[in-house]
Amino acid sequence: MDETLFAPRPITWLSETDDLVPDNILSWLYEQGSMTKRLEQHCQRVTVIPYTQRYVTLDALSEEEALSLPVSEYYWLREVIMYGDNIPWLLGRTLIPQETLTGEDQQLVDIGAVPLGRYLFSHDNLSRDYIQIGLQNSRWIRRSLLRLSEKPLLLTELFLPESPAYKI
Repeated sequence: MDETLFAPRPITWLSETDDLVPDNILSWLYEQGSMTKRLEQHCQRVTVIPYTQRYVTLDALSEEEALSLPVSEYYWLREVIMYGDNIPWLLGRTLIPQETLTGEDQQLVDIGAVPLGRYLFSHDNLSRDYIQIGLQNSRWIRRSLLRLSEKPLLLTELFLPESPAYKI
């Protein structure tokens, strides 16, 4: 498997009834709107540095990711580091089945350093099936199954230690 931003360390996914999560973190993990927009409220400038942008096959997905998405010949993988005023705040991993990338949505492979949320939330054909929250090495993580024009994409976001999500 090629290098990835997301370490192969296990993720402890929590149930909705777990009361482990502090309230200030909970509001970040269950944010329904654009995480980009939320982060922009805490800095002068949000930037994204793409780490990986390429097509992968099913064997590059974790078992959980494969179960969350329909089987496809290829998936667009985009991993980024999101910065607030040049401080790394978030790691983002997006997996998009090839079948999702049709029509206008084909543009997703070309967004480069544009934050995903800026693209997705500028469309009124976006919905979210669920948000799953968890921990990986004492860092909070969330995964969302989103639908763009009713076609799925999986977004995983790992909050880095300097993220405003950890500030009280």
